[in-house]
Amino acid sequence: MSGELKIVHDEAARRFCAALEGFEACLMYRRAGAEIDLYHTYVPEVFRGRGIAEQLCKAAFEYAKSKGLTVIPSCSYISGAYLKRHPEYESLVRQGPSSNPLVSG
Repeated sequence: MSGELKIVHDEAARRFCAALEGFEACLMYRRAGAEIDLYHTYVPEVFRGRGIAEQLCKAAFEYAKSKGLTVIPSCSYISGAYLKRHPEYESLVRQGPSSNPLVSG
């Protein structure tokens, strides 16, 4: 698996997905007004370490940017690793606690 994946934005299910040889990777979100809470990123174990989560995150951040949304990075991957590698998206991020403290990344 190399190169750009085809990322599908499933607005009805509130997720960004990529088909992976019979598996699916996805980034799930909640939307409230002008905020989008990116709360969980999942990549099947056999596909981890290939930049798939990063491509899902890029799709979600570009969507938020295009719609003028504020991002709440509840997912630990996004709030930790992804944003450290992509400071260009920091201006979209709401600082402070997650919208739902019961959600873990």
